[in-house]
Amino acid sequence: MAVYDTIVLGLGGMGSAAVAHLASRGNRVLGLEQFTSPHSRGSSHGATRVVRQAYFEHPSYVPLLRRAYELWRDLERRTNTSLLHLTGGLMLGPANSPVVSGSLRSAREHGLDHEYLEAGEIRRRFPAFQVSEDTLALFEPTAGFVGCESSVAAHLQWATQAGAELRFEEPALEWSASGGGEGVTVRTAQATYSARRLVLTPGPWAPRILADLGLPLKVTRQVLCWFQPPGGVEPFLSERFPIYIWQRGEGEEVYGFPAVDGPEGGVKAAFFHQPRTEETTPETVERRIRPEDVADLQNALGQFLPGLVGPCLQAKVCLYTSTPDGHFVICRHPERSQVTLAAGFSGHGYKFCSVVGEILADLAETGQTRHDLSRFAPDRFRAGRNGSALGPSTGPAGCHNG
Repeated sequence: MAVYDTIVLGLGGMGSAAVAHLASRGNRVLGLEQFTSPHSRGSSHGATRVVRQAYFEHPSYVPLLRRAYELWRDLERRTNTSLLHLTGGLMLGPANSPVVSGSLRSAREHGLDHEYLEAGEIRRRFPAFQVSEDTLALFEPTAGFVGCESSVAAHLQWATQAGAELRFEEPALEWSASGGGEGVTVRTAQATYSARRLVLTPGPWAPRILADLGLPLKVTRQVLCWFQPPGGVEPFLSERFPIYIWQRGEGEEVYGFPAVDGPEGGVKAAFFHQPRTEETTPETVERRIRPEDVADLQNALGQFLPGLVGPCLQAKVCLYTSTPDGHFVICRHPERSQVTLAAGFSGHGYKFCSVVGEILADLAETGQTRHDLSRFAPDRFRAGRNGSALGPSTGPAGCHNG
């Protein structure tokens, strides 16, 4: 039976970063993934993810984002790849919308470079955006996008170069951890492995993998669409069209990207949260694209990006794993100190993969990190559970995270 310093279950966005950071520090690391990598079953596919630092979710994320940007650039250098593309970004909506007001708060609190634009200026500088007069925007020049499948591949390349052992299409059947804080065992369909430590990055499999922790996680179906603009993609090229998030109502945001896939590749857009909320699981999710998936998004885009509303060239289904407050869960297991976990990234976690990998390596090795994780502690959910203790987790695994 092989013995490792650390086993990482799940080699998607977060897990691939964790296995790379751990291996680079000299750990003997085993990474296990139930599918090939990258794959389209979880949350780390669909070509691109938004990156931004003027974070409307909360200003406390900004230091993490600054470090994430540094680590994305470091990963590019290590692997000779191009991953982080800074096109600028527009956060659009009414003045009091969380997308605009929250972004402005983070930008001011952390001294981030930004501009505050009224509707006329938005239309003049970015003609594709035909916004109403009550629309304002924060423009962040250092926003943009990161390649998701390409960054998973880059982290796994770095991990392999640093000596990690990676096994794909090997689903884990169960894991167990001793009560003394030393030692874990993972059993897969092919073998049984032992290690001093375990890192869990279960993505949409988290409600099952972490069931005994009682975390209030919800998995929902999300749809990504690529539209062919009737007038061609030229108005949507990155030199004149930034990434954007447009808020039209409470909890209803649309986001999208420049045209990056050539004249026939279309332009990607999606809802941040689908208007027709659909709770699901990775095993039961409807992966067929329904007419209303496309129509809902076309109707929303028509309100501010009418030139984008054309035929849907392709669409993909991905999964969000969300907490009630929209903040992450990153910690050591509350009763098994040799187990570290990251889950509940609530649809906005991918941009953090590079720094979460560093954090998971810190926690696995020493239980401490220089990064502030107070917002991500799982005990914030205890009040709704009558104060019951978070219990140990053992059970099926084999995961993927975005």
